[in-house]
Amino acid sequence: MEPRESIVIGAGQAGLSTSFHLTRLGIDHLVLDANDAPGGAWQHRWDALTMRDVHGVAELPGAEAPARDAQRANLAVPASFADYERDYELPILRPVHVDRVTESDGILVVHAGEREWRTRTVVNATGTWTQPFLPHYPGMETFLGEQLHTIDYPGPDHFRGKHVLIVGGGASAVQFLGALAPITDTLWVTRREPVWRDDDFTPEAGAAAVALVEQRVAQGLPPQSVVGVTGLMLREQEREAERLGAYDDRRPMFQSIEPDGVRWADGSFERVDAILWATGFRPAIGHLAPLRLRSEAGGIQLDRRGRGTTAVKEPRIQLVGYGPSASTIGANRAGRTAAKGVQNALSQSRAMSS
Repeated sequence: MEPRESIVIGAGQAGLSTSFHLTRLGIDHLVLDANDAPGGAWQHRWDALTMRDVHGVAELPGAEAPARDAQRANLAVPASFADYERDYELPILRPVHVDRVTESDGILVVHAGEREWRTRTVVNATGTWTQPFLPHYPGMETFLGEQLHTIDYPGPDHFRGKHVLIVGGGASAVQFLGALAPITDTLWVTRREPVWRDDDFTPEAGAAAVALVEQRVAQGLPPQSVVGVTGLMLREQEREAERLGAYDDRRPMFQSIEPDGVRWADGSFERVDAILWATGFRPAIGHLAPLRLRSEAGGIQLDRRGRGTTAVKEPRIQLVGYGPSASTIGANRAGRTAAKGVQNALSQSRAMSS
């Protein structure tokens, strides 16, 4: 059976954008999605997150973004994605959980359990949601209270009446404090002093932040998130927590965890009922390991000095939602770039075989 021209792994925003552009270019492809339904990672976010709360959802190519209103984000965005898949008749197969991608006789093979697909190119659009990062601290396995990661966050009402320790210096931690501080007792800890923005987040500032991520990817270093280098800002829904001092009462990381709390470096003890780890995510790229794409620096180096989507070590592989494209706006732009990368790889393959 003749291999497909391309397989896209993942049907989140980056995957849908890529499929749209591949279709426009007339490239035969299939999108494999691990979820049971449309919506990417959005369908797994907590019920209390509304469209007014999200940091931004860029519109997919040829469509408008969902309204920024009181709708639950885990319903509004999946509904929008489902409409998009149907309207553009995108070739999506689900649920398919890809285990690994290998090479056989010059053809890439995408494996999912006992099933496999042969293809000339692969676009990886798996994002980060399935790879939560949980750092290890001494004694954490002895803690008798709740330990939850962002991925498990059940909404603010779950924490009423509890002393909640929130760990992490990113946007999620700021958002959790904004929701929890007005209704319960919170304490914020970070490894580094938080960096706040007191100016408007202009397009120029966004471009500068993306450039910092591009520099890392260009060197083959593990990428940082775009949000992670922009600095922190408070929204209106977080002003009450600010008034209560939730952001001023930040402490450096504890030294260890005990059954009913944490021990600080100075030997003092803090009793807590729950630890909420807002410690981010890592790229979900383990299934690409057989292709040996990582550089000695630990990341996957991309072309065009980090601005492209083509893996330098293997031009048949495109990565979207990775590094500088790991944002809603970046994912859409990367979809177009990846489709052109696929087109270029196919053209080069035909030229070599002719």
